[in-house]
Amino acid sequence: MSNKKHFGTDGVRGLVGQYPITPEFALKLGWAAGKVLSQKGTKKVIIGKDTRISGYLLETSLEAGLISAGINVVLLGPMPTPAVAYLTQTFRAEAGIVISASHNPFHDNGIKFFSSQGLKLPDDVEMQIEAMLDEEMTCVASEQLGKARRLDNADGRYIEFCKSQFPDRMSLEGLKVVVDCANGATYHIAPSVLSELGAEVISFACQPNGLNINLECGATHVDALVRKVLEEKADVGIAYDGDGDRVMMVDRKGRVFDGDDIVYILACQAQQDGSLGETGVAGTVMSNMGLENALVERGIPFARSKVGDRYVMELLKQKGWKIGGESSGHILNLDLTSTGDGIISSLQVLAAMIAQNKTLEDLGKGFVKYPMKMINVRYPQGTDPVNDSRVIESVKEVEALLAGKGRVLLRKSGTEPVVRVMVEAEQEKQVIDFATKIAEVVESVSNQSV
Repeated sequence: MSNKKHFGTDGVRGLVGQYPITPEFALKLGWAAGKVLSQKGTKKVIIGKDTRISGYLLETSLEAGLISAGINVVLLGPMPTPAVAYLTQTFRAEAGIVISASHNPFHDNGIKFFSSQGLKLPDDVEMQIEAMLDEEMTCVASEQLGKARRLDNADGRYIEFCKSQFPDRMSLEGLKVVVDCANGATYHIAPSVLSELGAEVISFACQPNGLNINLECGATHVDALVRKVLEEKADVGIAYDGDGDRVMMVDRKGRVFDGDDIVYILACQAQQDGSLGETGVAGTVMSNMGLENALVERGIPFARSKVGDRYVMELLKQKGWKIGGESSGHILNLDLTSTGDGIISSLQVLAAMIAQNKTLEDLGKGFVKYPMKMINVRYPQGTDPVNDSRVIESVKEVEALLAGKGRVLLRKSGTEPVVRVMVEAEQEKQVIDFATKIAEVVESVSNQSV
């Protein structure tokens, strides 16, 4: 990954209007991807997007670039990221492209690719596309140009797929559910899935206008959902992020269930119904220590990967396991989907509630979280505060004080110039004090680099 100039852990991402999220780069990227993909397969690429206003601009540019390389394009319009992965497989397309910056504000956007198997594009293919970006752009002969068409029933196809992943003889009748779609790509999907399965659905943040995606709503801002669940006396609340690959849930008492809670519930249910077998669960270095302890107590193996769903996927494949996820709400269940899917993950939790005849809060018992504090510190592009000697020394000092009864983790975000400072330990005050101490050193080092 370090050899790539443009592709990060989740495609190309940045501020709209600034390189590389410009119409010129998107045009060239579409052409470069088209040249690589036209050498094999169906010469068909699917494009989906979330609800950001800049999606129109990038979609048009990518479309033109792909067509100029001889690729046929199928336009889905606003669709969740996992829907693009699914439809890429069902349409036997050579690749799927998602225009989205996930949980980021509307002024950011990104471009990420799925392979024909609905998986993140392999590193070697991304490297080939990057190499092609350095070539002069050309256009195939007129008779070889690709064509574009819009798939009008894409949402209906995906709704039926989501429903098919819910147990056949089970219904959501009697459940009152508040669903927060972050004014994003699930706005016209999730409420229909839940209501068609029988739930009483109260929709929230389902009125996208191009500018309000993730704005004080969705999986990264659940306070409004908590208030709505309590106000409506709902059984459960569900929040997705802007592109629908993350999910957070809220129980009837207003407690937030993050990705770690959801992974725990799904693992316990799989153990109970026998589908887990002898396999384990994959988390990341950010997964709470309490999750690892709770699973090990139940005899379920646990392993950690680097942060990023592609790394969780790699770990699952390496070990032959099926269930994994991140505390941020990316959940993988390879028995059901090829990528993280917020809607299907939430359906599996609802199915566990019904199968065990328990409330969401009851399902979460047995998992006690360690207090954790994470502070994001912005740093100037081109600098590396994580490897500064002063930062390294401050981390060592805190680790010595924790004496093996907690963790310190510093990492640079793969999507924005931010250092994430995380401390986890048994005592909350200790966690806050230590995280603040390290973050202040990182900030000081970063400011001196300006």
